[in-house]
Amino acid sequence: MDIQDYFGKHLYFIGIGGSSMSGLARLMSWHGCKVSGSDRTANHKTDALKEIGVTIYVGHEGKNVAGSDLVIYSAAIPETNPERVYAKENNIPQIERCTLIGLIMAHYGNAIAISGTHGKTTTTAMMAQVFMAAGEDPTIHIGGEFPALGGSTRLGEGETFICEACEYNASFLSFLPDQAVILNIDEDHLDFYKDIDDITNAFARFARLVPKDGCVFGCGDDPRVYKLLDSLECDTCTFGLQPQNMIRAEEVSYDEDGCAHFTATYFGHPLCEIQMKVGGEHNLKDALAVIAVANRAQLPMSVVAQALSDFSGVERRYDLTSVTDGVKVYTDYGHNPTETATVLGVARKQAKKRLWAVLQPHTYSRTKTLFHQWLECFDDADEILVTDICGAREVDPGDINSGMLVDAMLKKGLNAHLTPSFDDTEAYLRAHWQPGDSVVTLGCGDIYLLNEQIAAHGDTPKA
Repeated sequence: MDIQDYFGKHLYFIGIGGSSMSGLARLMSWHGCKVSGSDRTANHKTDALKEIGVTIYVGHEGKNVAGSDLVIYSAAIPETNPERVYAKENNIPQIERCTLIGLIMAHYGNAIAISGTHGKTTTTAMMAQVFMAAGEDPTIHIGGEFPALGGSTRLGEGETFICEACEYNASFLSFLPDQAVILNIDEDHLDFYKDIDDITNAFARFARLVPKDGCVFGCGDDPRVYKLLDSLECDTCTFGLQPQNMIRAEEVSYDEDGCAHFTATYFGHPLCEIQMKVGGEHNLKDALAVIAVANRAQLPMSVVAQALSDFSGVERRYDLTSVTDGVKVYTDYGHNPTETATVLGVARKQAKKRLWAVLQPHTYSRTKTLFHQWLECFDDADEILVTDICGAREVDPGDINSGMLVDAMLKKGLNAHLTPSFDDTEAYLRAHWQPGDSVVTLGCGDIYLLNEQIAAHGDTPKA
């Protein structure tokens, strides 16, 4: 299939309200396609698509697909979805979201795919900011909202295509990258993968999609990534903090907010000096990945340094949503223990008084498989609130719930509390927080709605 054959035709997106899907819908609309689509509920992304002429259906009905030339669905949409059933019965071609991304990639001379269990969205946004600042005019597809783009997508005139490559469902194996970044390899999506070896093998297969004249950039501090790079036939480049890396951060220091100042070097030779605005060692390593790609592309290092120094983050990545009752309220997309520990480490450095962590566990399978890891990642939090599990694509199996997680946390000596609903959580916070405290809500479900709810209600009325 050549996606250009569908330019100007009618494309239908099932699950159009997601960050990636809404961005792809917008991208194909810019290519002159008639675009429509559906989702379970409306949100600000579907509202924004309506404003550019996209037809949105709330709920899934087969008749919505009538007249479409191609159906695109997200990995969470099963074959039994009535719109997919209609498409099959009426011989309308169907492709998964990542297949579409791969087809788009095929038309660019420099397709850069950013992968890793953690940090993909932030690194893709950093990469986008750098390549835009350098005048490369890239096309961009990010799995989250990036204020500098006014969304998650950008259509450029240049040869560079920058996108996030997600390992869930091995989706990134549909891609056609000229260059690839592997930030880290960790346990996640164990509802799909058998174990960490299975996950590592998927990343290896992804890396082998890069042609011999391309390059795979990997964090050499991660033993799994470092070993994987040794097995590749194409060029490779390592980045990180340890001495074996080609691109390194040296003379590293952190300010009171945990933001790094460092000199980036290539085989010990200085490339540029950067003062970051986003905190944590993880963001420093993300920046090194971008510097590695930019160095190979021979972008001006002065421009790279300025763009990275100006980078202020993406939405739902330790994102300040309000200051309510003198309490700073943040949200973060982190949905596994490693990400949770990382963001709470940054928050701890910035918190003036108590740090509250509000976890919305995501999927029953992840909560079960990572149950014991969840007990080890909240050391930096003074108080932990746990909401009901966000089932997402899964049906409640009846053998796991948030109360079980809270009980285990209490036995470990953590200050944990079960607050099942967002109303329960907001009420508990308002009854107990104090000016100067910080709150971080965590999860990739709809926990951000709690932040919106708190901001909308404003300061607590005085008695």
